[in-house]
Amino acid sequence: MAMSHSSLIPASEFSTAPAMEFAGVRLEQLAASHAPDLAEVVAAGRLDEDWFATTPPAQQVEANIAQRLDSQAAGTMAPFAIIDTSAGKAVGATAYLNIDAANRRVEIGSTFLAVAAQGTGINPAAKYLLLRRAFEVLGCYSVAFCTHWHNEASRAAIARLGAKQDGVLRNHKYDPATGTLRDTVVFSILPHEWPAVRTQLEARLRRHGRLG
Repeated sequence: MAMSHSSLIPASEFSTAPAMEFAGVRLEQLAASHAPDLAEVVAAGRLDEDWFATTPPAQQVEANIAQRLDSQAAGTMAPFAIIDTSAGKAVGATAYLNIDAANRRVEIGSTFLAVAAQGTGINPAAKYLLLRRAFEVLGCYSVAFCTHWHNEASRAAIARLGAKQDGVLRNHKYDPATGTLRDTVVFSILPHEWPAVRTQLEARLRRHGRLG
């Protein structure tokens, strides 16, 4: 059972970001060296322009990486670069965040991905790697996903993973840049749901030609 397995995992392991590879995608420890690739990703796709987005502007990517590394040092985040192995470059970033090691709970988020990489199976492969580590290595009791109420594309993508909506946190966060309050939609996947989620992610990756 996950409970006895997870008791063997030290809390510090939750904020590590080991290299993991599957279906032509590698997740690796985020570093300052990824900044040029990621700044290009943001600029080319204008990913920071949605008013509800949390993607940093291209000129702030280096500072954003530094913030993520500071959070990792504090034990609250495990930041990864998303590498397209066929291109040999970073095409996005993602993380475990709001880590609660005592309760074996992580959130997957702070994700952005190159427009050219969207719809190619890279995102499902990255989610597969993160979920597999969360449930099969860290022994998590719950993996959460949170998004802005108005980010309909993100909500749909999370639901496609097989995550269940837990609820909506009303007036959850204030955004000084827009002067708006965010309603946060919370989803989660539980250990007994992981086998079905894993199977449907593998089926999606086969449709993308990433698995034989």
